[in-house]
Amino acid sequence: MMKKNLIIKLFVSLLLLPCFSVFGQSSLKQDALVLYNNGRYAESIAVCEQEINENPKRVESYVVMCWSLIRNRQYSEAEQRALAGLSVSPYDLRLTEVLGEARYYLGKNNGALEQFQKYVANAPESGARVGTAYYFMGEIYIRQAKYQHADIALSTAVRKEPMLEHWWIRLGYAREMAGNYYQAVEAYDEALRLNSSSVDAERGRSRVSAKLQ
Repeated sequence: MMKKNLIIKLFVSLLLLPCFSVFGQSSLKQDALVLYNNGRYAESIAVCEQEINENPKRVESYVVMCWSLIRNRQYSEAEQRALAGLSVSPYDLRLTEVLGEARYYLGKNNGALEQFQKYVANAPESGARVGTAYYFMGEIYIRQAKYQHADIALSTAVRKEPMLEHWWIRLGYAREMAGNYYQAVEAYDEALRLNSSSVDAERGRSRVSAKLQ
């Protein structure tokens, strides 16, 4: 009787083994995103690397890896991995946007701008990174001294995400450099409304106010 019970338990264990294996793999695949959200970027990258080695067509692993590489300031690697991911899934907008970020930090302004423009042209209005893409576009236009273009891009960015003080400061700066002083004051004032102790916003407002006297 004991031998029979032992055989039954062994048989049940063998039946359940594939299930545990599947659950284990699923948990492993989610670890990278959890690690990323917890700020453990190097560990997230390592998990994604393992996942890609096991399945080179796993797009999610490329996406999370690129996010982690950007956060870890590994911009060249992020660019390479984003391109590799896009070779697997050419229309993945997350990879399009993160490739823009990688190129922005590498100083590849035109290449970055191309990716951000492609992203905002195809992403839904409520897309999670639409505001961010417009912000980066504004920063690129500031680099290129195209201040009116920067005003348009950054104005769109703050409409998407109005609670980010730094974005308002940069909008104020773009308007200031374009000579649109009254509009610059409005942007700096909004930054100060969000953070009354912002030194950059206060300095910007003081500069513009002096020009209006």
